[in-house]
Amino acid sequence: MSESKSTMEKAVDATRKDFLGIRTGRATPTLLDAVKVDCYGSKMPLKQLANISTPDKRLLIIQPWDRNLIKDIEKAVIKANLGLTPTIDGAVIRLPIPPLTEDRRKQLVKTVKKRGEDGKVALRNIRRDAIEKFKKMEKKGEASEDDVKRAQEKIQKLIDQHTSEVDKLVNTKTEEITEI
Repeated sequence: MSESKSTMEKAVDATRKDFLGIRTGRATPTLLDAVKVDCYGSKMPLKQLANISTPDKRLLIIQPWDRNLIKDIEKAVIKANLGLTPTIDGAVIRLPIPPLTEDRRKQLVKTVKKRGEDGKVALRNIRRDAIEKFKKMEKKGEASEDDVKRAQEKIQKLIDQHTSEVDKLVNTKTEEITEI
């Protein structure tokens, strides 16, 4: 039971992290979480190489701790294909966040709903696997039929709780995208 609960929480967290990478027209440092920079002989996450700030809701400022990395960071941001154009301004990189068009907003809402549904599918798969384990235990004589029924009810309550969390995430992200 506890194994299923922790796996469900991981599935919800994965959905939450997935949503962080979706651009909403608002500047947030989490947009750059997936950016990896080729430097020092390996690929390193951008957030380990620079300070990322948001002076206003339409601009990200990347201030590398090592000025020699500015060109590498610029290349990595372009290569990440985020739809953002970096501009080097002395010792910092400015990333203006363009406003979303109505069509792009609709497209992003569809993406959010699809990813939310993917999260729910993952939760249902966890439920299925847990119920199968309980039924195997029953066949081996390790659990009674009543124990299995109670376990199924508990699993269902967990699923309902985690599914509602995913729904809240989808609604919150949808509101962020549609808000003008």
